[in-house]
Amino acid sequence: MDKKIYERPILRKVVEGIPNKFGSLKRLRPIESIDNVLIDNLIDQYGSPVFVLSEKTIRETYRTAYRAFSTRYPKVQFAWSYKTNYIDAVCRVFHQEGAWAEVVSGFEYEKALDNNIPGNKIIFNGPDKSEEDLARAINNKSLIHIDHFDELYAIIEMLDELKERPQVAIRVNMDTGIVPQWDRFGFNYESGEAWNAINRILTNGNIDLIGLHIHVGTYITLSKAYATAIQKLAVLATRIFERFQISIGYIDVGGGFASQNTLQGAYLPATDTTPSFDDYAHTITTAMTSASFPNNETPTLILETGRALIDDAGWLAGTVLANKRLADGHRAMVIDTGVNILFTAFWYDHEIYPVHETSFQSEPTTIYGPLCMNIDIIRKNIDFPLLNKGDRFVIKRVGAYTMTQWMQFITYRPNIVLIDEKGKTHVIRKQEDKEVFRRQEMIPEHLKVN
Repeated sequence: MDKKIYERPILRKVVEGIPNKFGSLKRLRPIESIDNVLIDNLIDQYGSPVFVLSEKTIRETYRTAYRAFSTRYPKVQFAWSYKTNYIDAVCRVFHQEGAWAEVVSGFEYEKALDNNIPGNKIIFNGPDKSEEDLARAINNKSLIHIDHFDELYAIIEMLDELKERPQVAIRVNMDTGIVPQWDRFGFNYESGEAWNAINRILTNGNIDLIGLHIHVGTYITLSKAYATAIQKLAVLATRIFERFQISIGYIDVGGGFASQNTLQGAYLPATDTTPSFDDYAHTITTAMTSASFPNNETPTLILETGRALIDDAGWLAGTVLANKRLADGHRAMVIDTGVNILFTAFWYDHEIYPVHETSFQSEPTTIYGPLCMNIDIIRKNIDFPLLNKGDRFVIKRVGAYTMTQWMQFITYRPNIVLIDEKGKTHVIRKQEDKEVFRRQEMIPEHLKVN
């Protein structure tokens, strides 16, 4: 007979499987599989923790979003946001579905080229574009979204050395009712800065202004903000035509669509409050069709949404390392997943589930990662079943930003696995080992060991 673990007597709140005051059961049902692949098998084969991506979910989500917009507006083009998840296999799924590439650095631009995206289907955003980056992108006929005057002046200085005429848009920031206002990027509308930039571009005569770009913010649940932005961009487009007789080819409304991950501090879960793709599409396309663009033309509508397209497709499975009692008697659970690989835990209340049924009882629990730092907290004080060392868990909706914002700190970064539409699994990024870092490090001669 196994000896039971001793725990000193303590008064604690234990929640049985009964309804709360809203009629909802407190019991947390386990999730045993992803796309019919057992999570136990994934961990046994690929290690713990392990990221898992569902190709089926990626494709279905993209098609739902595209259908919502394309049935409401005649010219729609999605551009996959590389910074959201730039794992090549993920990018190629979106490109197969018809998405262009939207990049914000020379590194991401190189990845887009390596993924066989033609230069004229790459949108280059962001404030950090070197002269080398700009020259390469312009000569590839990529769409350069100018972020500031210094970038514009750099383009003008290199005109004589370029093989192609720059194809540019400007990023515009403005008051759309979103607080705080995103005015760090682009040229301000209300102050006249955006109009100033447009005049400098078009009076030059050697640069083609073909679009206008707005990105109102991140995790935008107020879809009417996009309508406000489109109305103001339409005013700019009209002024451009009246002065220069040039029609704008596209309006890029950026990204910012919210996923169904709940932000920390939110009163209601995001599954109840996040607009659907149809909600976003109705507001945005209504604004596009109602706006007074010159000659009754219909500019192409470009969307760069990332988070809402990929979050649901990502999972993170792992293992419980230990249970502890804190000094105040509060229950704590330590898992093998830290904020180094789940950086989004700093602002999301991620949904975490047991893989197997363990107990109908739950208890207020803080879930910590394995890092030697006090801020390594995955969830604070949530009702959670009594898992033991070695039990397994899975976290939902981790497809966005986790695999690009993660960092190597204390532990190696794990395998990333893709489940294809037939249920076959593929490693799409190998787990790290010491050789990954040894290849990058250089030892001075006087420190070498004989």
